[in-house]
Amino acid sequence: MDVCTTIPDLRRAVGGLRAGGSKVGLVPTMGYLHAGHMRLVAEAQARAEAVVVSIFVNPTQFGDPKDLESYPRNTEGDLEMLREAGVQAVLMPQVSDIYPEGAETIVETERLAGMLHGAVRPGHYRGVCTVVAKLFNIVQPDFACFGEKDYQQLQIIRTMVRDLHFPLEIVPVPTVREADGLAMSSRNARLTPEDRAAAVVLSRALDAVEAAGGSVEQMAEKIRQVIATEPRATLRGLDITEARTLAPVTGHSKASLAVMISAEFGGILLIDQREITPQGAST
Repeated sequence: MDVCTTIPDLRRAVGGLRAGGSKVGLVPTMGYLHAGHMRLVAEAQARAEAVVVSIFVNPTQFGDPKDLESYPRNTEGDLEMLREAGVQAVLMPQVSDIYPEGAETIVETERLAGMLHGAVRPGHYRGVCTVVAKLFNIVQPDFACFGEKDYQQLQIIRTMVRDLHFPLEIVPVPTVREADGLAMSSRNARLTPEDRAAAVVLSRALDAVEAAGGSVEQMAEKIRQVIATEPRATLRGLDITEARTLAPVTGHSKASLAVMISAEFGGILLIDQREITPQGAST
């Protein structure tokens, strides 16, 4: 496995893979890898002869410097997991490599980045789009894998690829969950045992609304009721939209819906989502 700490090193590694006729898949991560990340890697390996994983804690998507500073890291553990998985190359750049001195170019989806979770975390998706666009240009993959857990991010990246004519496919990968239903996330490691137990309320809320159905307004109220049963949870965002466009929806929808929740547990913001198809709706 080639561990590349500079952009030229990565480009040489990818050039060698392509010279051998390999299709290249990219899995962008911020490290502290878990089974959810490795599910993305496995999906990429099923589609390509060569897989590149990037490990880069992107400072421009953090609104709070303390959040950036406390983001969990485990470089040696990450590399060992990727070696065991048979990944061909890893990109581990410095911040100065991705954002050279004087850098002033940003990439942003205007509508999608400012709505829903983007309203809770201003500037977050601008940072995501900018760094992902840079990674696409650096690696030039045939496709890239993204988890469905951050559903808004997935749609934003799809939109960016379409709008900027990136010649690659975005591959969505279903959310990987712990045995109790909590969506896997690097942030889970920062939860206290009490908050970790409480965080399961997110998946319980999604289970409840999927089972109950009803109008969009009834679904939203059901989620609020379930979250309110957990005193350690502070609901920060609740959005139910048309799944593909993230357009607002009211009443009884005939289209698939994206149900997205963000909640805080002891100062740690977690997200969860589910795509729900109402009974008799079109997909």
